[in-house]
Amino acid sequence: MPVDTRRTLIPELSTAMVDVYHVSMLNAGRSRVFGLLALPKAAGKYPAILGVPGAGVHKIGPMIELAEKGAITLAIDIHGIPLTLDPDVYAALANGALNGYWTYNLDSRERYYYRRVYLGCVRANDYLTSLPEWNGRDLAVTGGSQGGALSIVTAGLDPRVKALAASYPALSDMAGYTEGRAGGWPHVFRAAGEGSHRTPEKLAAAAYYDVVNFARRLKAPGMYSWGYNDQTCPPTSMYAAYNVIRAPKQLVLALETGHGRVPEQTDVINGWLQEFIKTGQPLVQ
Repeated sequence: MPVDTRRTLIPELSTAMVDVYHVSMLNAGRSRVFGLLALPKAAGKYPAILGVPGAGVHKIGPMIELAEKGAITLAIDIHGIPLTLDPDVYAALANGALNGYWTYNLDSRERYYYRRVYLGCVRANDYLTSLPEWNGRDLAVTGGSQGGALSIVTAGLDPRVKALAASYPALSDMAGYTEGRAGGWPHVFRAAGEGSHRTPEKLAAAAYYDVVNFARRLKAPGMYSWGYNDQTCPPTSMYAAYNVIRAPKQLVLALETGHGRVPEQTDVINGWLQEFIKTGQPLVQ
């Protein structure tokens, strides 16, 4: 399918160094992927970084800081919703039509909600790598929680990705609860018994989409980070993915943190990405 890009400048979000655009691309099922592109104004060829979002339905912002350091950045949404709407629209969808989207069509590998999401991340890379300002070589992906999961998934699916930075990845070892250990967000298999999600069809579909499967496919070097007090993404679920990664990898632990990053973690991850921007060679020890 063609990318069929639509792009509109957003002057109020642009800076002296970076132009910000609202963009959309054609995705699976005739849906669209919407994002905020931050493009350095200075002429030249640049690396590209895809930003993938955490869970929920909310308005996102552009990745200005990394763009001003010398990268093309694209922050995308996963729900096929324009990013220029009133904040009340996202709140209404989060509490209404998209409440619990992570369980939608979970009984079908072909129709599960995340199928379009995973394909949309690769479609976003199609757009980034088509830009004449891209240097033709360096492409990274980064995010936290659901975004950490999508970083691993995207890099596992798309060999164009040369580096990833994933924080506290969700959607990992989702069926761990059926084996007596904590499963990863969204915890759909925590409850057992009649009326629960633990049906053969749903367990089979979830296994197909589990981040562990995509972690096995990784070839790009990666930076990973989480804490041991994370009740949203239990550490055991994240280690289930991390332990099967054969690509170069580095894990930064902030043992006492929960589901979030302390400034030291953010500094390490941003520094790692900036090194990628400068050299095209992410440092993994």
